[in-house]
Amino acid sequence: MTYLNGKDILPEELFIQVQEYCAGELIYIPKKDGTRQSWGNSTGIRKELDERNQMIREKKKNGCSLKELTEEFHLSIYSLKKILYH
Repeated sequence: MTYLNGKDILPEELFIQVQEYCAGELIYIPKKDGTRQSWGNSTGIRKELDERNQMIREKKKNGCSLKELTEEFHLSIYSLKKILYH
């Protein structure tokens, strides 16, 4: 996320109003509803985790034990159960 100077991007009247409320402070203005990306989509981590989880499900289906999966994927049994059964 980059920081922008409000004076450079806001109309002067709006800038003066915002300045009255929070001069010198950092504020965050979220995107409109429906324009936000889901977690991990912009970095690709969501896709990587989905692929990993699918691999875990396939290995379990092919007879791998939870203990073997914990060692291979470095996850707790609780985390594996969430992936497998939810």
